[in-house]
Amino acid sequence: MDKQWYVVNTYSGHENKVKEKLEMRAESMDMQDYIYRVVIPEEKVVEVKDGVTKEKVKKMFPGYILVEMVMTDEAWYVVRNTPGVTGFIGSSGKGAKPTPLQPYEVDNILGNMGISRMNVETELAEGTSVKIVDGPFNGMYGKVDSVDLANQKVNLLVDLFGQETSVEVEIGQIENA
Repeated sequence: MDKQWYVVNTYSGHENKVKEKLEMRAESMDMQDYIYRVVIPEEKVVEVKDGVTKEKVKKMFPGYILVEMVMTDEAWYVVRNTPGVTGFIGSSGKGAKPTPLQPYEVDNILGNMGISRMNVETELAEGTSVKIVDGPFNGMYGKVDSVDLANQKVNLLVDLFGQETSVEVEIGQIENA
């Protein structure tokens, strides 16, 4: 089963507590292989008040968190029954499992925060095989040559006309092969 991103509804203002509790529950219930990352979508905003410029961190979607997980019955149960969680977005209720976010939606949200959908340390190591899923090289496979986190770009070695060629793509345009 693949890990995917889901939107979880929480009590507004309780996002940090829910994130903490969910991470603790995932560890204590031995669910780290199913519940990977919990992210509160936030952005930095510059506010000018009374002539004073302040930089604030503002929640993009108050009352919502993103959870990267493998949707099994057990993982679904752990997340749903975490204190402060009111449910999943994209679930009709009645025991129906929720619909995951599309990769481009996740890339937009996480990209605004300077985070990648892929876990760069483990999934984008040099020599890792990846599939290009967007852009002019869509459908091609390549090996990671180098990663530029600051610009969210990856240099890949792809086979073009029988010759290994270096191409640069955005992190959001690839997925594990």
